[in-house]
Formats: sequence, structure tokens, C-alpha cells
Amino acid sequence: MAWDEWERIKGEVAGTGGSGGMRLNSAPGGGGGGGGDGDLRVSQQELAAIGGHAFQLFQRLGKEGRGPVAATLAAARDLSGQEFALGGALQRVQERWGQQVRSLVDACGHISNGLDAAQKIHRSDEHFVARTVSSIAQLTTAFDEEAERRR
Repeated sequence: MAWDEWERIKGEVAGTGGSGGMRLNSAPGGGGGGGGDGDLRVSQQELAAIGGHAFQLFQRLGKEGRGPVAATLAAARDLSGQEFALGGALQRVQERWGQQVRSLVDACGHISNGLDAAQKIHRSDEHFVARTVSSIAQLTTAFDEEAERRR
């Protein structure tokens, strides 16, 4: 972002009466986001669908991801036996491919666990934020009541 663009945006916010400060429990109207209420939400059904796709990918990678390993290694041995440098290179490619497939299979296996943990963490964070905002509201009410009483 260029400096002049930053200055223009600051001027727009100041000109519209915006405070330019933090906005709690609200999101700007218009675009972006899902429900428009500013909360991040995900349902168990959505997480289950993502986990299901990860499991299907896990299964397919396990079956199909390694490709024709035996044929590739046999070709590599044959080429090496005939003193072609390509034989060793082909073997290294097959080994590297196998490592990459194992990494992907492991990653797919971790997705479901990660989704479960994320949902628990976010649920806990949501409760913490709600408790904090509630206690702030109680303090504000108490201060307002005290100010009214002193008048």
C-alpha cells in the first residue's frame, strides 16, 4: 500500500465520522464472509465432509499414488546393469516419489484430527470471548449506574 493511498483511506474514515478504532462484535456491511454477523462459524457437518474427502484421498493415495513401483525399479536395475546413468537417476526419482506420496498420505491422515482439535479450540475461544465481553458489559453497566447515582 502506497503512502498516499494510506492517507486517502485515513481521510475517508475521518470524513465519514468513523472512529478508526477497534470495532467489537461487528463487521462492516456488504461483502465478504458468510453470514454477515462477523462470527467465524463452521458446522460439524462441514468438518465431517472435509474429513471424509481427506479420508478418500488418503485411501486413493495409498492404493494409486505409488504408481508402478516394481516395474520402475526393475527398469532402473536393468538400465544400471547396462551401465546407463539413467538407471540410478530413475531409482532416485522413484525413491523421492515414494517419499512425497508417504508425506501426502500422512498429511491426509492428520487432517481429521486437526479439524477435531480446531473445532474444540475455537469453541473454547468463543466461550472465552463471550465471558470477557459479558464481564465488560457488566462493568460498563455498573459504572453507568454509579454515574447516575452521583448526579
